[in-house]
Amino acid sequence: MPNETKNDRRWLALLILCAGFLMIVLDMTIVNVALPSIKNDLGFTQASLAWVVNAYLIAYAGVLLLAGRLGDLIGRKRIFLIGLVAFTAASILCGLSVSQPMLIAARFLQGIGGAVSSAVILGMVVTMFPEPGERARAIGIFSFVASAGASIGLLAGGIITQAVSWHWIFFVNLPIGIVIALLAARLLESDRGIGLGQGADILGAFLVTTGLMLGVFAIVQSSAYGLVSTHTVGFGGVAVILLAAFVVRQATARNPLLPLRLFASRNLSASNVIQAIGGVAMFGFFFMGSLDMQRVLGYGPLAIGLAFLPVSVGMGALSIGVTARLIMRFGARTVLLAGFGLISVALVLAARGPVSADYLRDLFPVLALLGIGGGLAFPSLGVMAMAGTTRSDAGLASGLLNTTGQVGGALGLAALAAVSTSRTGELIAQGQSPVAALSGGYHIAWAIGAALAIASVVIAATILKSETTVTSHMAIEDEAEEACG
Repeated sequence: MPNETKNDRRWLALLILCAGFLMIVLDMTIVNVALPSIKNDLGFTQASLAWVVNAYLIAYAGVLLLAGRLGDLIGRKRIFLIGLVAFTAASILCGLSVSQPMLIAARFLQGIGGAVSSAVILGMVVTMFPEPGERARAIGIFSFVASAGASIGLLAGGIITQAVSWHWIFFVNLPIGIVIALLAARLLESDRGIGLGQGADILGAFLVTTGLMLGVFAIVQSSAYGLVSTHTVGFGGVAVILLAAFVVRQATARNPLLPLRLFASRNLSASNVIQAIGGVAMFGFFFMGSLDMQRVLGYGPLAIGLAFLPVSVGMGALSIGVTARLIMRFGARTVLLAGFGLISVALVLAARGPVSADYLRDLFPVLALLGIGGGLAFPSLGVMAMAGTTRSDAGLASGLLNTTGQVGGALGLAALAAVSTSRTGELIAQGQSPVAALSGGYHIAWAIGAALAIASVVIAATILKSETTVTSHMAIEDEAEEACG
């Protein structure tokens, strides 16, 4: 009976962690639907409005890696709760905002809170579920929340903005955050961490956080200044110098923030590459797809959210249980290949679709394949990445995987947006109508996304090793750590 109680407590703790992460993931997309209302209410220009999203993204991407390491050092539960409280408090400030500077500053603080809280979640999941079958199922549930949250956010944003006001997309986080924090404080197991003396690399933390923030700042501003402008090249160059200095620091520091030995794991390194380019492939479609539905097909906010439901349903049906069983039977690598294969097919279909797309004939098959493919691919990717880490590095590896996804996403979406805009301008110059030109721009972005998804399949097929071998090595390393510690 005690074992059953402990087992039930673990799954309840997982649901609490996922609920906290869902609140954070939803906030990344729920704002997109409310942007027109925010623009009209606070008097943003079209250019300055982007900072409502960019302020969050810059802070989130910049702090993730540091937060993941702090979880390893002082305890992941403590870091999760600190981030959750910070995110909830910043959400209140966002909802109360009555001016542009106040909202942008609050979004920056919200990004920091979201990064601190979410950076340690995957590491906590891996620690709670050491048995391969349970771990696969737990990561599947987590991945469903991470992947499907984007489309759920579009739906929730449409409903709340149309029913009440944009302020309430932030206010709803208050009761949810309080409940999750209370449950997490009571039900999550406390962990002491390995101590600040084992890796408190303050200089390394400054270099990587500042470098990532400046890099993402340069990327998100490139749409306004141009990819080869002095502004973009200048900030981007400083970011590269800082990140290069960070790598040198990690190679020479006694207790590095990011031990370079992690990259000796072929699976962890390849998984981060796949996370970066594969995530852009899929979530780039969400971004461009929502614009296509709005500006080409004339969908309203609620209709856009409902249109993306097949993605959420597909991921939900697979991630919670089916994918875990497939991983146990065929291996995570095989399931990962199948998932990204389906994502590739979906994006090829999207790229070849017509301008005036019919939902059932043209969009539904694409969205359904993306949901099924994502439900197979991303839980498997999490298993492959975390299988190559020891218990003491789990939080760091989790933060690294999240950082790769966010920074890769920022870079990829900026590039896709630039290519799409350029293609639209070319088509207008050739005499096509604005609607047809917009559609042509989105379609070329989806074609690039299809190429990235296919590249993910190639990397997974040629570089990733069977997770069974990796897991056995990890178990040996964990036993060695326990013997020494």
